[in-house]
Amino acid sequence: MKKRELLNGRSKKAFPAVLASAALGLAFVSVTNIQPASAAQSITVWHYFNAPAQVKEMTDYGTLFQKDHPGVVVKNVYIPYDQEEPKLIAAAGAKTGPDVVVFNGGDADLLIQSNVIAPMTKHWNSFADKSKFPAGVIHSYNGGIYAVQGYVNLLGLWYNADLLKQDKLTPPKTFAELTADLAAVKAAGQQGITLTGMANGQGEWQALPWLTNFGFNYATPTAATATSAFSMIKDWVDKGYLSQQSSTWDQTVPFTTWAAGGVAFAENGNWQMGTAASTAKFKYGVVPMPLSATGKVYLGGEAEGIGAFSKNPTLAWQYLQSTYFSKAGQTLALKEVGSIPSRSDLSDSPSVTGNPLLSPFVYEIQKMGQAYPPASMPGKNVSAIQTAGGQAWSAVIGGQATPETAAKSFIDVLTPLLTK
Repeated sequence: MKKRELLNGRSKKAFPAVLASAALGLAFVSVTNIQPASAAQSITVWHYFNAPAQVKEMTDYGTLFQKDHPGVVVKNVYIPYDQEEPKLIAAAGAKTGPDVVVFNGGDADLLIQSNVIAPMTKHWNSFADKSKFPAGVIHSYNGGIYAVQGYVNLLGLWYNADLLKQDKLTPPKTFAELTADLAAVKAAGQQGITLTGMANGQGEWQALPWLTNFGFNYATPTAATATSAFSMIKDWVDKGYLSQQSSTWDQTVPFTTWAAGGVAFAENGNWQMGTAASTAKFKYGVVPMPLSATGKVYLGGEAEGIGAFSKNPTLAWQYLQSTYFSKAGQTLALKEVGSIPSRSDLSDSPSVTGNPLLSPFVYEIQKMGQAYPPASMPGKNVSAIQTAGGQAWSAVIGGQATPETAAKSFIDVLTPLLTK
């Protein structure tokens, strides 16, 4: 296997290339500019965003790009989160695909080796602002640069301030305080927390803080530490703190459920700021994940690259340069979605560090951040490892497995996958 260098993100399973003819079967296309244009005047952007604030961001990115490229049509193609990777691989097998790919950074190795993303080393090396980006957001492979993250996303603990005040509680700073708050909220007749328990990478993404809270790590995984985390989540379901239905929820459903009211906490990300502002009818806030000294939070976020079979690779690069990689584009993402800019000339600005909703996430980056995926995960096995973690997490939440059996199954699957 070729060496993986700097990666962040999440991943899914791959479908065979014979599915290429269905690659756009469930896609939703929104066209930012509907005036006629030839292939040389249009680019296609594949993404998996369906939250209103994120959809608006994609539309506004097209508008931002068109200011300097009038007449160019930007086609934003929505593909469900768990279908994007297989559809990209299927399309590449048929030597087709989007001009711009917006994907989870953890998929980088697989997408590169599947010839989905083209190297953009020459473009990047000539980019005047390349020094503004830290090494950790640049996705390199075998000496070439294939993608870069325009922002960083991670999980925090959102809280309903009105509900906590009503129940005479304060936002938790420790795991013990969180446990006590959940019990008090339930006793008051409300729901404690929402999160995703999907049996895929999204589930593993949200399980990681709780796994590491009990000492689990992928470098030296043990069934005992995994059992402790799974016992915690089973206890939450059994006591009514967490809905068993969360075993089927992606990251959007838990947050909209929390934003509708009546739920004290939501384990979710900084990218939900726009949704909170437009939906929640109560006062709210965010605190760092209340974890033990071993607790970690994944440093994720989407990476952006040029499709290997782009018909307009130069135009695709110009789009990335004008949107995800520009000060204007990253400021837009910060304002509309709450994504933390990756550019050094923005990430430490008062608009980030002085924002009470973002400052907890900045604290986590500095004190609790975990590379995503961890270096101990072989790049070729990232997808399988994350799926295994999500499946175990989901099985416990859904009641299909006990904490002990889920932990044993997880470790049994994990052990050979961690062999490089």
